[in-house]
Amino acid sequence: MAKFLKIYENNPDPKVVDQAVEILRKGGIIIYPTDTVYGLGCDITKLRALEKVARIKEVKLEKANFSFICYDLSNLSEYVRQIETPTYKILKRALPGPYTFILKGNNNLPKAFKKKTTVGIRVPDNNIIRTIVKELGNPIVSTSIRDEDDVIEYTTDPELIYEKWGDKVDLVLDGGYGGNIASTIIDLSEDDIVVVREGKGTLDIL
Repeated sequence: MAKFLKIYENNPDPKVVDQAVEILRKGGIIIYPTDTVYGLGCDITKLRALEKVARIKEVKLEKANFSFICYDLSNLSEYVRQIETPTYKILKRALPGPYTFILKGNNNLPKAFKKKTTVGIRVPDNNIIRTIVKELGNPIVSTSIRDEDDVIEYTTDPELIYEKWGDKVDLVLDGGYGGNIASTIIDLSEDDIVVVREGKGTLDIL
């Protein structure tokens, strides 16, 4: 079973952060809180970990629509084509926040994503996962923890998440109850802005 560690957003314990980073660097998978729902993720440079995340989600890696969690916008140029000023202004207004932005990927995308023309970018307004990503030194791939219950789309209780997913991952971080509304997904990869999914983030930023 995975480790189950308590962590507080207003003051993430450096020892817990270090454990999370060490697990990610070794190709492990973690479950963590965001500003929306709990997420499942791994280091974007670890191919086997990416394949395992895809298996857990029961999708083929090459077809998976995983997003990258970045610490801030400074990571963008590594994975995304040059952004026009109006697009950058939207990102600056919205992030950190409960949004996933689809942008055109560049040639530096990790091997597993080479065939993709776009990439989803997240900078959650959550100090726990951003601190982990900052310490790791590169983004993590992220996908939301869904629930198979017809009534509950997302599990919000970390202990229930641990019960269900603890044998599939290496670490579950208990950052308190999560939300049950996912991020708003906005496609900025073409000239026309497309709202793919309305979630927690408002559309006032457009």
